[in-house]
Amino acid sequence: MLPSLQDKLDRNPNFVEVLRNTPAPTSPSAFPVVPAEFSNWRDEQKSWSEAVGLLDQTHHMTYEWMRGRDILKLLNATAANSFNSFPVDRAKQIVCCSPDGYLIGDGILFHLEEEEVMCAGRVVVPNWLRFNAKVHGFDVEFTREARSPAIPMGKAVRRSTYRYQIQGPKAADLITKLNGGKPLDLKFFHMGRLTIVGRPVRALRHGMAGAPGLEIWGPYDEWEEVRSAILEAGREFGITLIGNKAYSSTTFGSGWISAEIPAIYTGEALRPYREWLPADGYEANCAIGGSFVSDRIEDYYVTPYELSYGHIVKFDHDFVGREALERMDPSKQRRKVTLEWNGDDVVKVLSSYFQTGQLPCKWIELPRSDYVGHGYDTVLHGGRQVGLSMMTGYDFNFRRMLSLAIVGPEVAMDDEVKVVWGEPGGGTSKPAVEAHRQIEIRARVKPVPYAGTTVRRTS
Repeated sequence: MLPSLQDKLDRNPNFVEVLRNTPAPTSPSAFPVVPAEFSNWRDEQKSWSEAVGLLDQTHHMTYEWMRGRDILKLLNATAANSFNSFPVDRAKQIVCCSPDGYLIGDGILFHLEEEEVMCAGRVVVPNWLRFNAKVHGFDVEFTREARSPAIPMGKAVRRSTYRYQIQGPKAADLITKLNGGKPLDLKFFHMGRLTIVGRPVRALRHGMAGAPGLEIWGPYDEWEEVRSAILEAGREFGITLIGNKAYSSTTFGSGWISAEIPAIYTGEALRPYREWLPADGYEANCAIGGSFVSDRIEDYYVTPYELSYGHIVKFDHDFVGREALERMDPSKQRRKVTLEWNGDDVVKVLSSYFQTGQLPCKWIELPRSDYVGHGYDTVLHGGRQVGLSMMTGYDFNFRRMLSLAIVGPEVAMDDEVKVVWGEPGGGTSKPAVEAHRQIEIRARVKPVPYAGTTVRRTS
């Protein structure tokens, strides 16, 4: 029998230490296959604010197709949000929790046909769905397409499906032109169909970075033909190809946090799941980074309420974690905010790279500054820890360094807090971590999504 995640936990009682030193071969902005930049990430970021951008989502997500008569039963049994209503040609977020009410993961579901649903996102939710289907005997068949290899080493990469995002204030005009002059009027997260150069294309009304947009997909063999048609039609609208550096920073405008580790490492109820998960899988090797350190892995868990999912949690069905969530008081939970970093303090970090005689501060990569997929930086208010900064980067549209964070109810909007940047003790042994010193960076508490604020500067 192959070793499991539980075997790895049994061998390493302090699993936080294992995950903090797990090699992280690529940064969160290093999505596979697609170039980091087509022009430069500053202009690419501006495109979704001023005109229209084309983002390629084909390669970086895991796709899980589910087919069978018990799909909705499976979803309702595992999701904190309800699937009592989930018609064909709709998309929906799925939020999965542990028996203790902490988040295992989330993803996006596409209801493609009567008994066919596709899940897109990290592999965490597809794993949880497969396990529960097996345990409960649900009539669901699974087909998985893993994300493309991070480093293809010159080998050809093929997918079953291309997936593009057309994003920005001129996206609707471009879509109308591509569709032969016929507007595609869809409500948010509703799906439709259009035709591009004679090719049938499915579409989802979606948005990233706080700007309007449409997600489209079709057979991979048609990706180049459809892409060329989009670029040709988009010339008059100032279309810009967006690379992975800019793409990874769209989250700061929309406010989506994807940095939480799955809450699966503790509790006897989840032991069978940990015994089912492999020791070489994602959950056993997802690197943690940042200034926050605790020996208790539970301190890294978050609830749906803390990520602003409380409005979609529904108690109209039985699901894993329901009783625990019912016992929680949402008003006492931490809440999601944007932190607007002080520019002068950021400059101090940058200037440390040119000083000698002491270690520099932790390197700030632009536009996405996280150096692992699961970043946890301490947030201080009045010298006391009040939360966690979880995703960090720079948005050229706002001329701001931003991070997405969860803070306690005692922190008011526009309060000044401090983010501790850098790992203690000079840093862990992850390849993405150089020897450095910590520094406290002032920040202002702002709303989520930040794209709704009035500080946008595009000139």
